[in-house]
Amino acid sequence: MGRTARAPAIQNSSFVQGAKDILALIGNTPLLPIRKVGAAFPRVEFYAKAEWANPGGSVKDRPAMNIIQEAERAGLMSKEKVLIDSTSGNTGIAYAMICAAKGYRLKLCMPSNVSLERKRILKAYGVEIVYTDSMEGSDGAIRRVREMAAEHPELYFYANQYDNPANWRAHYQTTAPEIFAQTQGRVTHFVAGLGTSGTFIGTARRLKELNPEVRCISFQPDSPFHGLEGLKHMATAILPGIYDPGVADENLEIATEEAYALTLRLAREEGLLAGVSAGAALVAALRVAANISRGVIVTIFPDSGDKYLSERFWDEGQ
Repeated sequence: MGRTARAPAIQNSSFVQGAKDILALIGNTPLLPIRKVGAAFPRVEFYAKAEWANPGGSVKDRPAMNIIQEAERAGLMSKEKVLIDSTSGNTGIAYAMICAAKGYRLKLCMPSNVSLERKRILKAYGVEIVYTDSMEGSDGAIRRVREMAAEHPELYFYANQYDNPANWRAHYQTTAPEIFAQTQGRVTHFVAGLGTSGTFIGTARRLKELNPEVRCISFQPDSPFHGLEGLKHMATAILPGIYDPGVADENLEIATEEAYALTLRLAREEGLLAGVSAGAALVAALRVAANISRGVIVTIFPDSGDKYLSERFWDEGQ
């Protein structure tokens, strides 16, 4: 093994000590052991970052906060501007929570077929929503928000989560150091899905700086028509500007049905009511485990399952 860097200290301890406001609770999420589902690989340790512990309920709190903070520092965001962006749900909810706390106005473009729970959460925050054709997926929302931002540049701050480097920098600055510290530098493999790609790109870049021997594996849906909300089939989608395929040591393709099955197992065997992308992450982690003799695999569980309870797959196996 090569030289491993010392685990950096996690600066924001507000999660444990109490916070001055809700935004101070973003980050420092728990790292959970996954024992039963991975029992077939006794020499491999499985861990997942429980990102639903963020105050907005998902991993997207991190990039949404960093995008807004960097825009504020650059003078691009103010009370006179409306933050506008496209989303499949979680980033929109993160924006909504942060904008409410900061007193900003928000408008979102999103596919009309996102889960009912996500629509209701955004309505609760009072967000203005422009629904786009469900058949066009997240790409349709991207095209619409680009049109709107170009038509009225004086009105909007276009956050542009898919192309904004503040997205991946959030994970470079927070998610990766947390993982490294929480595993005492023992992490050998990092696994994460590709949507905007910010979580994977930012975390992988920093982990490889902390220890060049950490292998970083990305995954995506195996088809352009899939049920893995928030993830992109990169070969057929509008490629995010922040995506760099060269960062991954390997890329895996995950079937929707496999992800659904593992999501159910997480609830019924581990007691973790996680979202569908968490099930996909565990599918990918188990594939990685099948090809190594020992290791410490860390993945991301982006959100909980409570935003997906209207999906029919929960009734399987009853």
